[in-house]
Amino acid sequence: VQLQASGGGLVQAGDFLKLSCAASGRPFSTYAMGWFRQAPGKEREFVAAISWSGGTTYYADSVKGRFTISRDNAKNTVYLQMNSLKPEDTAVYYCAASPVVGSIVVLTSTRKYAYWGQGTLVTVSS
Repeated sequence: VQLQASGGGLVQAGDFLKLSCAASGRPFSTYAMGWFRQAPGKEREFVAAISWSGGTTYYADSVKGRFTISRDNAKNTVYLQMNSLKPEDTAVYYCAASPVVGSIVVLTSTRKYAYWGQGTLVTVSS
């Protein structure tokens, strides 16, 4: 699976952005998908995950209530709607695909993902 993330940019605190991740290659609908982010000097951290069907989602506490992950299997695309952005949301955001089935909670680990996109930079100014 090849993943291409897009939609990042420079915004002000309180603004919104919608990231997209387009997939190609193997059947997209067979993979759970996740979004991670990595700020300068920090480790990559989990943001959100969604099951292959889109029926189950899971969020990091830091973004719960502000971010929404969704997917359109007909378009081979996963999205991350980010509202009420804060300066601490500044990071490179990565999408990833996981063949793992079962509890979505395990998808908080980078080790559960087999494919990664190249990342898109989100900068939130105060």
